[in-house]
Amino acid sequence: MTHLDAYRPTDDLSGVPGPPLPVLTHGWHARAVDPDRDLNLVHRWMQAPHVVAFWHQAWPRERWDAELRGQLAGVHSLPLLVGRDGGPLLYVEVYRAARDVVAGVYPARPHDLGLHLAVGELAMTDRGLVRSLLPVLADALFAADPRCTRVVLEPDVRNRRAISSFTAGGFAPVGEVLLPDKVALLMVRTR
Repeated sequence: MTHLDAYRPTDDLSGVPGPPLPVLTHGWHARAVDPDRDLNLVHRWMQAPHVVAFWHQAWPRERWDAELRGQLAGVHSLPLLVGRDGGPLLYVEVYRAARDVVAGVYPARPHDLGLHLAVGELAMTDRGLVRSLLPVLADALFAADPRCTRVVLEPDVRNRRAISSFTAGGFAPVGEVLLPDKVALLMVRTR
């Protein structure tokens, strides 16, 4: 058992809202993906080799369209485009951890939030974007959902670049966990 508290499998998630839209500061901005406007961008980013290596979602446009619309219609995950002082730089999914497969490998609380992040353009990697964004994003999520006390990340253990950025962005490693598509390092930021 880690330092994370015990999960109560009887927790009722019916009253837990979907992930909130964070209001970012320090020049950052986030907005929900609009499939009618953003599908081509998200699809292109998900085809990029540096994203495919860890996301494994180089899907056709039609599947991405259905994926984005499904996320927007549900209460599990919210797809975002995040930028700084201009256009979008990152694709981010904010998700309710207790509704996700990750809840099977750690004691998720009903209001825990999780993040999936992808820097879309290879030329924008290794510029400190993620380590700069994460404290602002986590604080904005805590502000948007006062009942959320933890934000989690679960990068592939082989993704040393992401783990380094996430650590520098204020997330602490908890331990390795086995997910259906990867061995991940569970990382947590607490309120």
